[in-house]
Amino acid sequence: MAEAHPGKPNDGGEDAAETPTFDGPGKETTSGGSAARSLGSWAKEVLIIVAVALLLSFLIKTFLFRAFFIPSGSMENTLEIDDRIFVNQLVPEPFELKRGDIVVFRDTEGWLPETAAATADTGWFKDALIFVGLLPDESQQHLVKRVIGLEGDRVICCDAEGRITVNGEPLDEPYLFPGANPSDTPFDVTVPEGKVWVMGDHRNASADSRANTDKPGGGFIDVDDIEGKAAVVAWPLDRMGFLGNFPEVFAGVPETAPDSSGQEQPAP
Repeated sequence: MAEAHPGKPNDGGEDAAETPTFDGPGKETTSGGSAARSLGSWAKEVLIIVAVALLLSFLIKTFLFRAFFIPSGSMENTLEIDDRIFVNQLVPEPFELKRGDIVVFRDTEGWLPETAAATADTGWFKDALIFVGLLPDESQQHLVKRVIGLEGDRVICCDAEGRITVNGEPLDEPYLFPGANPSDTPFDVTVPEGKVWVMGDHRNASADSRANTDKPGGGFIDVDDIEGKAAVVAWPLDRMGFLGNFPEVFAGVPETAPDSSGQEQPAP
């Protein structure tokens, strides 16, 4: 029960801000103090939710998925310029890399021209979003291509019908850019251990393994340089969707590669 304060008339005209209210058994507080505590509690909960969300985003970026953007048309129409994609970092480890997978890999072989050191300040907020994985890091040198040959595979361009063959099996590639040939550059390679042979879907506009056979790596990509498998187009919204690896294209590829005499040999 509210009591009269000494020295003040108890005529029922008390200031509402001074009128005590009960907040649970045995606890008395003012309505103004209760509102302040409620606001503080709400702000604390919001901060906790934001912190947990950022922590989860960072852990996802570190161990599961990572964002990248597409700067060129070498993978059209599968990926278009300025697409934002999420990459599954559980491929190639612990999950197996497969022919047809679209992979993002570090440019350790010098396929890309060197970029000048960034001088512009991107701002702390953008840097924070990049750090937790909500924005792609545009400062690093990465490429995105499709895996055509795994270690031990013999990849040849081309058969009498102009198709690429893997271990003697011709590929019908529905993901190619409309009007593009499987390859205008002839080649005959066997993929070394721990390497892959990669090509862009827009073959006429892709400086892929074919264009880098003069590099120290011979045009092959080290599996250890692969950041992961491109899994989802996340932006723009009208292109959002999952990215497939077209297993039917490679279903007939044998696990043995023919040697130069045409005899099949077990893949190393």
